[in-house]
This record gives sequence, C-alpha cells and structure tokens, in this order.
Amino acid sequence: MQDLLQPILNGILLGGLYAAVAVGLSMIFGVVKMVNLAHGDLMIVGSYLCLVCTGMAGVNPLLSIVIVGPAMFVVGFLMQRYLFNRVLHQGMEPPLIVTLGVSVILQNALLLVFSPDARSLATDLSVRTIRVSDTLRVPVPYLIGFLVGIITIAALHRFLKGTNLGRAIRAASDDEGAAQLMGVDTGITYAYAMGIAAMTAAIAGILVGMTFTFYPHTGPQYLIIAFGVVIIGGVGSMIGTLLGGMILGLAQLLGAHFLGPGFQLLSGYLVLLVVLALRPQGIFGKRAHR
Repeated sequence: MQDLLQPILNGILLGGLYAAVAVGLSMIFGVVKMVNLAHGDLMIVGSYLCLVCTGMAGVNPLLSIVIVGPAMFVVGFLMQRYLFNRVLHQGMEPPLIVTLGVSVILQNALLLVFSPDARSLATDLSVRTIRVSDTLRVPVPYLIGFLVGIITIAALHRFLKGTNLGRAIRAASDDEGAAQLMGVDTGITYAYAMGIAAMTAAIAGILVGMTFTFYPHTGPQYLIIAFGVVIIGGVGSMIGTLLGGMILGLAQLLGAHFLGPGFQLLSGYLVLLVVLALRPQGIFGKRAHR
C-alpha cells in the first residue's frame, strides 16, 4: 500500500492539469456544439507565446499568463467570429474540416517560426519536490498544475453562474432559438465563449510547458487527452471535467505502476471505454432526450 501512495498522489495532481487542458474543449462542446480539433494546437500556441515572453522579458512563465491569456482570448474570439461562425449551421462536417484546417495551419506556422526542436518552460521549480515522508514526495510542477487547474475551473464556473455574459453563454448553450428571442446575439456570445476557451487553453499550455517538453506538433496529443477527460466527465460540466481529469490521471499512473510505463496510455483509455459502456453521456453529462 505504501508503494501505491506515490502514483495515486501523482495521478490526482496530474488530473488537475488534465482538467485544465480539457475545460475549454468541454465548454465549446457544451455551448457551441462544435468539435474544435484545433484546441490542442491553441494550447501549444500559448506555450510558444509564453516562451517568447520569458525569453524577451525574462519573467516567470506563470506571470506571463497576464499577457498570453488576453492575447489568446483575442485569437479565439476572432477565429470564432469571422471563421467558425460562418460554417456553424451547415452540418457537422464543415466545422470539423475548418477546425482541422486551422490545426494544420497552426502546426506548420509554429514549425516554420520555431523549428522542430523540443522546447520547455522549465524553471527552478520544475525539478523541486516537497518531501512528505521517506517514501512520499510531491512534485512541485504537478502541484502547480493542479492548483492552477483548480483555480481556472473554479473561476470559469463562477463566471458562467454569476455574470450576465456567463448567463448568456449558458442560455445559448441550452436553447439557441430561445436565447435569440430573448435578445442574445448568439454569434457574439459564441465568439466570447471561444475566446475564453482559447484563454484557458493558453493557461494549460503554460502549465504543460513547465512540466513537459513540447513541439510544434504536440497539440493533437493533448487534444486526445482532452477528449478523454470530456468523455469521462461529461460534456459541459466543470465538476465533471475536474473529476474526469483525475480519473484519467489516476488510471494512467496506476496502469504504469502495475503494468509498466508502456501501458500508461492504454490503461487510461481502458477506463474511458468502461465509462462509455456504463454511462455514455459521461459521469456528470446529461442524457440526450429523444
């Protein structure tokens, strides 16, 4: 049992980071009813923007959130307002194709500007641990990712529940036609939602860069993780996203502990299949009405 404490702790902390990666995708799923295949690439764009900020100004990566976050909000807002909204009501395939095209463009732009070399936002904190006992240590990067992920999800939940724009986003999510009848401009509302999702993706990108190395083509890797978290937790649920991240993180690290590192991803997605079989809408998802 003592040997299990470390992977359980690491899995829970990693789950907070996974939740931060997935929360923007979950919101766009729930609000705009659109699968954003460029979500992971927006996250990595945030990582590279943070790399530029730290290189030019020498600030701590966490402090660069005040610059990178608003910049990515503008990017997401403009993409939704002038690109995604144009294909939103033309069936499922056009938005998928457009977001896939944006993903390819972003990857190649990052490759052109930054080269294919591995990059990192590592600081002195990236190699530190907090000793709890002789056999249990808390990795500081995982702890930072967990705490910032919790704060991000809590702030987003509070925003959606307690502000006029948040209520407009929720109204557009529940019933677009009724929201329009009540005077909500759903096109602008969707653009704000995408801006917020891109901002949370940038925050997740900074956390990922502080914990792992990244490349221009790393985005799809985290898109798959985000899909897993959203499917486990339930589309559009903030609490579900947090719980889904923890379940996926625990499943991966416990799988690696018992079966070996090569089975880390497999064990995580076996749990995903179990959740899909038992509760297809996710743990906190709403069952579709026919």
